[in-house]
Amino acid sequence: VQLQASGGGLVQTGGSLRLSCAFGRTSSNNGIGWFRQTPGKEREFVATISWNGGVTNYAEAVKGRFTISRDRAKNTVALQMNSLKVEDTAVYSCAQSRGAVGGSQVSQYTYWGQGTQVTVSS
Repeated sequence: VQLQASGGGLVQTGGSLRLSCAFGRTSSNNGIGWFRQTPGKEREFVATISWNGGVTNYAEAVKGRFTISRDRAKNTVALQMNSLKVEDTAVYSCAQSRGAVGGSQVSQYTYWGQGTQVTVSS
């Protein structure tokens, strides 16, 4: 099982970025989550989406600013990030959940992709 995150970059406060997570068909019936991590801190839940896109959940810190979506035909999950803040700076990674719907805990995810760096400057 492989997942690949892309789309990170450098953006100013208030700007937008769109991250993408590509995965194989073997993950098509699993939930996909986004997490982020900064140096010296534990991985932090950002958002998750169920296998069919019908259920989504967000961390309080990103509600109303980030939107997670899923394209089942392309086996991709996108994270649209708007109104970015300096505190959103982190390495963002996507992961496959154990079941059809993921949660907010790292332990609920089995496979992880390499992260993509998001840097928000003031």
